Amino acid sequence: MNRLILPLAITAALALAAPLQAQTAQKPAAASQSMVGSPSKLVLDNTTRVLTTLEKRRAEFTKNRAALNAFVNSEFNQMFDRDYAARLVLGRHARGASDADVKLFSDALADNLMSRYGSSLLDFNTSLRVRIKSETALPGNRGVRVSSEMLRAGGEPIPVDYLMRKVGNKWQVFDVMVEGVSFVQTFRNQFDSPLSQRGIRAVANELQTGRINASAKR
Repeated sequence: MNRLILPLAITAALALAAPLQAQTAQKPAAASQSMVGSPSKLVLDNTTRVLTTLEKRRAEFTKNRAALNAFVNSEFNQMFDRDYAARLVLGRHARGASDADVKLFSDALADNLMSRYGSSLLDFNTSLRVRIKSETALPGNRGVRVSSEMLRAGGEPIPVDYLMRKVGNKWQVFDVMVEGVSFVQTFRNQFDSPLSQRGIRAVANELQTGRINASAKR
């Protein structure tokens, strides 16, 4: 199951600003008053909402992968700070890169990741529950880290941390860490060599055409 937690965590993270849907109104665990309106509350509510939607629409999504892809893409586009995360993934390769090239890479990475891992969300036993452990400030006033756990029957809890920053008047996720392994660092390591050899535009094109693929496996 752990190899699938990262795509779920990313998908749930990407939905953190989406309004709660009436048809997915299963209530998450009660939040303390201090969590109301906080990044922690967003993580709790929306991870639960994604899990609930997957369970309620499992039969539909199994038969209709286009509907699943539409759901995944909608969640993906709601909240994730894609261009900022892409700059972090690009690392040294982002220095001097144009905003257009960063967006090209950002879109290609997002599309490739969701097209490959969206269907894997159906493999989840959505009796998983989410527990918030803490919310702490990141160094340098960069935002907050929301530490949570995925609780599963018959297994150890799986730690999932969300790194978030305030953009305008809303919180956005820019990295997800599963068992201490960073989504940003995973892809930075994967793409460093291709970017060095071929550059941002070429790698983005290869991601879009499927000649190379983003791998969320560890």
